[in-house]
Amino acid sequence: MAYWLFKTEPGAWSWDSQVKRGAKGEAWNGVRNYQANNNMKAMRKGDLGFFYHSVDEKRIVGIVEVIREHHPDPTDDSGRFGLVVVRAVKPLPHPVTLAQIKAEPRLADMALVRQSRLSVAPVDEKSWALICKMGGVAV
Repeated sequence: MAYWLFKTEPGAWSWDSQVKRGAKGEAWNGVRNYQANNNMKAMRKGDLGFFYHSVDEKRIVGIVEVIREHHPDPTDDSGRFGLVVVRAVKPLPHPVTLAQIKAEPRLADMALVRQSRLSVAPVDEKSWALICKMGGVAV
């Protein structure tokens, strides 16, 4: 299993919106960055990801699961980009802020810190476990 981070503006798509989609999940569409798209191509069904509210909140608020692997994004007229479908798994009892992540030296190499504009990024296993612990989620 691999781990990921999905960034979204809560005004456009929030954790509450994701939860309301239930078991059928929601397509993670609209990605127009080649690196983020390649990250989604690497995802497999069952992979987990952090759901990150960007803009004003800047915090990880929940965990999602990939339920459908990469396929064409119908919102992309060029045909170059795809999407995955994710479903909400659980909220973080204690959302983890970007400030907390940046303050933790063991998380200094995270893509969220190094490539702050990347909307879909990998998370290594040790960082996943540490953030889950910080957020009050048992691994």
